[in-house]
Amino acid sequence: MAARRDIRIAIAGIGNCASSLIQGIHYYTPERCRDGVVGLMHTEIGGYLPCDIQVVAAFDVDARKVGQDVARAIFAKPNCTKIFQRDIPDTGVIVKMGQVLDGISEHMADYAEDRTFVRSDARELGKAEIVAELKRSGADVLLNYMPVGSEQAARFYAECALEAGVALINNMPVFIASDKSFADRFKARGIPIIGDDIKSQLGATITHRVLTDIFAKRGVKVLRTYQINTGGNTDFLNMKNQERLVSKKISKTEAVQAVAKKRMEDENIHVGPSDYVPWQNDNKIAFIRMEGHLFGDVPMDLELRLSVEDSPNSAGVVIDMIRCCKLALQNRIGGVLEGPSAYFCKHPPHQYTDDEAYAMTEDFIRANAAKLSAVV
Repeated sequence: MAARRDIRIAIAGIGNCASSLIQGIHYYTPERCRDGVVGLMHTEIGGYLPCDIQVVAAFDVDARKVGQDVARAIFAKPNCTKIFQRDIPDTGVIVKMGQVLDGISEHMADYAEDRTFVRSDARELGKAEIVAELKRSGADVLLNYMPVGSEQAARFYAECALEAGVALINNMPVFIASDKSFADRFKARGIPIIGDDIKSQLGATITHRVLTDIFAKRGVKVLRTYQINTGGNTDFLNMKNQERLVSKKISKTEAVQAVAKKRMEDENIHVGPSDYVPWQNDNKIAFIRMEGHLFGDVPMDLELRLSVEDSPNSAGVVIDMIRCCKLALQNRIGGVLEGPSAYFCKHPPHQYTDDEAYAMTEDFIRANAAKLSAVV
């Protein structure tokens, strides 16, 4: 297969998740990929390795990031994720001032600067300017990393992607791909989209789903369950504002309900972020409890504690989503990518079991990689 050009990405929101993603692009060198990869679901997709991904545009609103090369901005405060790849050369891509809109919750001003956002006094770029930057940079895919609850900001960048003609990956729990009006517009424009709300590589939601699926397959009736999460990054600090959590709680709850044998009553299921613990930084701790009845209505319960570094836990999933979007672009497939959205996201337009979503995604990759091979 002939060599393919880089996959060019733009990023809206240079926080911990963007930091882990960019570190990973440089960590997974061709040598590492040849020698046996740890931590990737797919070493290559359609001939693309993680290191074939190139950042060509970036937007943020924090004073410590705007105006900086993206290679330095990913290590600026309030980012606090684990650094596993520090040696990242300057990219020549300068972080530009995006639109604030509802991207910063008012309560964040009550916390120390090194824990929260410091709004830049640079002029906010207008929609036409951001669209122009996406076009100028030659971006293939725009990643939405807006904070939870940023409904206006998420929709703003979705509109920018539509106008610029670039694919969109909606990592956040604002319903874009699962909003039929948006999905239809991406389809009509022939632009691929994956969403909504990223499902981490091995996080609380995928673990909770797998356990719920086991209960269903083994004939155990789930009576009630909860998932409680704590963390110390800006995501958890932002989510202390309960008004910003509506779509997040829906997304996480529906991801679990979708694989239950019988839908639980609302009062019997609680899934969602619970509290901000500053010293945890980017470490996320999840507590899952499930109560049910076995054979003969005999009661049982299960409790699990999961500790993961939150942002690296999402980065490998995003790397796969980026490459799936590139396959779609090259094969002129527009609209929601059904299999990848169901496998990689908590709130896709249509929920499937993880086994079904995995099979659909593998079929998508095989079929579209094969089409590319046939024309090279």
